[in-house]
Amino acid sequence: MNIIKEQFLLDPTVCFLNHGSFGATPLPVFQKYQEWQRVLENQPVEFLGRKASDLLRIARDELANFLHAQTDDIVFVTNATYGINTIARSLVLHEGDEVLSTNHEYGAVDRTWKFLASKQGFKYINYYVNTPVESRQSWVENFWRGVTSQTKVINLSHITSPTTLIFPVEEICQRARSAGIITVIDGAHGPGQIDLDLSSLQADFYTGNLHKWLCASKGSAFLYAAPSAQHLIEPLVVSWGWQSDNPGPSKYVDYMEWNGTRDISAFLAVPDAIRFFNQNIRGIPQNECRKMVTETSQRICEITGLAPLSIGPVWTAQMGSSVLPENIDGNWLKNELYEKHRIEIPVIWWEDHWLIRYSYQIYNSQQDMDHLITCLESILHNLR
Repeated sequence: MNIIKEQFLLDPTVCFLNHGSFGATPLPVFQKYQEWQRVLENQPVEFLGRKASDLLRIARDELANFLHAQTDDIVFVTNATYGINTIARSLVLHEGDEVLSTNHEYGAVDRTWKFLASKQGFKYINYYVNTPVESRQSWVENFWRGVTSQTKVINLSHITSPTTLIFPVEEICQRARSAGIITVIDGAHGPGQIDLDLSSLQADFYTGNLHKWLCASKGSAFLYAAPSAQHLIEPLVVSWGWQSDNPGPSKYVDYMEWNGTRDISAFLAVPDAIRFFNQNIRGIPQNECRKMVTETSQRICEITGLAPLSIGPVWTAQMGSSVLPENIDGNWLKNELYEKHRIEIPVIWWEDHWLIRYSYQIYNSQQDMDHLITCLESILHNLR
């Protein structure tokens, strides 16, 4: 790896294998974030009242270029959950309508759709996607069997949170567009972990976190809406952008950008995160992380004797999950790994199994992986 752990603000005594939950911000990006906070506090009226709109547009320009999208098709939000809520609460759905998703979705997203379904009467469906997944084409064909004449919305993770699988959302978005079905892609783990081209993806809506794999500051994410779908979006918070006295070139940006007084420093530091990513993470370092994910999966499967969640390299990037034996108490294991071995790693309950999820970023090393495998092997051996 070309960046050592000390360049991040992480506790050096912890083997940190959970970048996937909240990310970690490198010092140069964090310093820029704090600089913006000081500029704000130096003259709040000048900063928020007269400069914020232009500064945000500059930051959106750089983000749009990174994502291969148009500047006015993107707005900053604090996290992907906020983005999903904005979309889900904007769409007009009726009793008998269906929102199709999978059994691999993130808990907060599931809860959002279930909450709204209980109020509006539409049906939210978690279509069962079996593992191990193999062929992308067979995955698409299998999932599409869940589509009916009542399907109005498809909600999919680009990279799933519990199982870490990269779903073939491109193919689904193209089919859905032809069928007149709205697509909502939860890209919480997308930006910085895989290359994104939102212009060619053909999703109606895509929301992604920037504080995770792009290593931006906490509270920075985006919501993309295709031009053809922007009229469907309503702001969660109605403020001065609604029926603005000074409208900009995009109603979508007007409605969404100003939520009232808030600290926009994390948004303004996103260009610095992009530069750090391009200079230090993209390319060979990313590939090294992906190799460690593959090796970790293989070694855990050897220890447990259980099958992997996916077959082949196209399904995972810098994050992987492995099934644990049935005699494991996942909560106990998570605490055991942290308290006794200083390994920060999530253990997740999913589909009647405990999964251990490992994330690798450029501050991780072979030593970190070996430490995890050695401790896990010892623990499982003692339990037997």
